Amino acid sequence: MANKGEPTWRDTVEGEDEDMEGTESEEDEGDDDDEIMEENEDEGKDEGPQRVYLPGVEPLKEGEELVMDHDAYVLYHQAQTGSPCLSFDVIPDSLGDNRSEYPLTLYLCAGTQADTAQGNRLLVMKMHNLHRTSKEKSSESDSDSSESEDEDEEEKKPQLELAMVPHYGGINRLRVSTLMDTPVAAVWSEKGQVEIYDLQKQLAAVSDSQTLAAFLKEDQAKIKPVFSFSGHMTEGFAMDWSPKIAGRLVTGDCNKNIHLWNPKEGGSWHIDQRPFTGHTKSVEDLQWSPTEPTVFASCSVDASIRIWDVRAAPNKACMLTANQAHESDVNVISWNKHEPFIVSGGDDGVLKIWDLRQFQKGVSVAKFKQHTAPITSVEWHPTDSGVFAAAGADDQITQWDLAVERDQDQEGETEDPTLQAIPPQLLFVHQGEKDIKELHWHPQCPGVVISTALSGFNVFRTISV
Repeated sequence: MANKGEPTWRDTVEGEDEDMEGTESEEDEGDDDDEIMEENEDEGKDEGPQRVYLPGVEPLKEGEELVMDHDAYVLYHQAQTGSPCLSFDVIPDSLGDNRSEYPLTLYLCAGTQADTAQGNRLLVMKMHNLHRTSKEKSSESDSDSSESEDEDEEEKKPQLELAMVPHYGGINRLRVSTLMDTPVAAVWSEKGQVEIYDLQKQLAAVSDSQTLAAFLKEDQAKIKPVFSFSGHMTEGFAMDWSPKIAGRLVTGDCNKNIHLWNPKEGGSWHIDQRPFTGHTKSVEDLQWSPTEPTVFASCSVDASIRIWDVRAAPNKACMLTANQAHESDVNVISWNKHEPFIVSGGDDGVLKIWDLRQFQKGVSVAKFKQHTAPITSVEWHPTDSGVFAAAGADDQITQWDLAVERDQDQEGETEDPTLQAIPPQLLFVHQGEKDIKELHWHPQCPGVVISTALSGFNVFRTISV
């Protein structure tokens, strides 16, 4: 079994390895306090004002480290699942929308990238007892209250329930939908297959300890996909469920082909064997329009973004194209649910905003270069049309708000050139993860972001969103 060890949670309050953005860098204290004060008095004018540390602009100096600012987070937890997960999705639940009372409960579905094909798993997770982020304890706290504080901390420990299903081959991408009240997951395998899994038994297992014990003993190895498609002939990463027509799916592969899935009675699908053609290289991401049931967007290694309408024949379905949308590969796109905007991220580390009313001009309406490595994930906020989050191979997650503009009255007031270089739309920089692959906003918990990386899962909410 490739999953090494039991799934575990780690609170960042307790660890010293969660170096999160949100504070300035701190130098080791090696000199006497009085000497430092004298030096500051004598040399303060020559040294100039302190500068804010910005990731990617300059490396930390010797003896400096980043520390987490607990005041910058409303919620922050980490989870470990054994083998790393390249992709995951949020499973909608019946606990209510717009819930912000703590502790929180979340349900996720994820797929592993294990060392061997036989060692992979499809995971259904229940993360619960997620309390607000605690502030660091004072070193002068009353010793008489330490016992009650320890008991309180024990009660606030986050919990993780996990139901695993064997899967042959690493899972490149995974997307969840609901068909006739049944939660299902579409899984893109590195073995070149797209499979559909029914998640009912796994969800029941993580919701009850006795059911979980029976599942692990009797059902775990028996669960197989309810449908499988091998027509792509090679592996891929791009897929998306239609938000307008239940069961409609679109999948794209590394051979530049896109296939449309339409549901049939009896829990099956009709898949058009004629691929949508237009891209010249691997299709990296797909997104259905949130308002038009026949329209979807795609992006590719060929550096283009295309808009398609499935009412036309596959070889004529491409309606709009932005060639050279990025300098190289376009890795990810997200279609705004409330405005005619698409945000894209590329290997060039650039984020671009596209207004579909001006898409044919091939020019983005906004461009941000904050990340210093390829963009690996991007997603609009589910309810705030101006807010989105992005993840990069530079181990950063950034949060943005397009509604923010620089105050012209304060232009040039700050003496810190680093602050002048920061786009006013940048709300927050989150760090502490290694090799971030994907992020999602939780659609039912306002402001909560979940991310997966080589270092595991993060669940957090910042004070900015």
